[in-house]
Amino acid sequence: MTSFASKTFCRVERVCRHLPVALNTFLVFSITGEVSYLVLVEAPLEADQKKTEWSAWWKVVHLLAQYFMLGNICWNALLFVKTSPSIKGVFLGGEGVGQGWRYCYTCETHTPPRCSHCYDCKVCVLRRDHHCVFFGQCVGFRNYRFFLSCLLFMWSGLLYATLMNAEVFIVILKEGVTVHSVLLLLIPWIMLVSGQVSARAFAFAFIADTCVVGFLLVSAFFFFHLFLMFRGQTTREWYSSRRPYSLGLLGNMRHTLGLRWYLCWLCPLIPSPLPGDGISFQVTGSLEPAR
Repeated sequence: MTSFASKTFCRVERVCRHLPVALNTFLVFSITGEVSYLVLVEAPLEADQKKTEWSAWWKVVHLLAQYFMLGNICWNALLFVKTSPSIKGVFLGGEGVGQGWRYCYTCETHTPPRCSHCYDCKVCVLRRDHHCVFFGQCVGFRNYRFFLSCLLFMWSGLLYATLMNAEVFIVILKEGVTVHSVLLLLIPWIMLVSGQVSARAFAFAFIADTCVVGFLLVSAFFFFHLFLMFRGQTTREWYSSRRPYSLGLLGNMRHTLGLRWYLCWLCPLIPSPLPGDGISFQVTGSLEPAR
């Protein structure tokens, strides 16, 4: 009985761990599909412009832009998940063990500065920032570039989708701010189940709402991590108000995004080797927390 309960718990835990990834994937492709439909079928153009050559080019440009962003989101997310930020396969011993090093009793090894143990990943992570529940992976030294680039294109994609869905909000509110329109925007699920709206109206309202809420959430994450990158901090160091590893704006960007920091955000396939090894860091300030 205990063995069965343990196996069931492990399976449920595994499903729950991958659920945010599956949900994110579904929402990203749903939003892309809805925006593609808006561009191809219900493009916000004047009636006399819809059959012109300009209309065709307008649609092509919009489709290229959104699938460029979708491709970058998916590729950066894939590389982020596939790139392990952990200490596995990294030689940590030798004469380098010194100030800032600690001993991890779980991994049974000495760990370098800025490295900490993740109880979700069950391993120590180099220059650990935080565990991202949306991807089921820790953000660390080797995959921070892909995480930040993914946030960039998610932010720009959601901004674009929100602007494209402005027409949806206009259609819903065209008869004024009524109880029906407000409820459709705030609780579209309830309106669908109660039979107040069609499945098509629900889908448009739900995705439009998702774009706005997602844009606000991703904006908070994205600009917070930009702020941390500019300051040369991790989230853990920000909590303690420490900046002992800041190398200035350009230095911090190079050590986070790599030597080609000015190009790597355009495409995840552009090589941008990191100047450090994730083990030793140049100390430019006090290692003691600010009081």
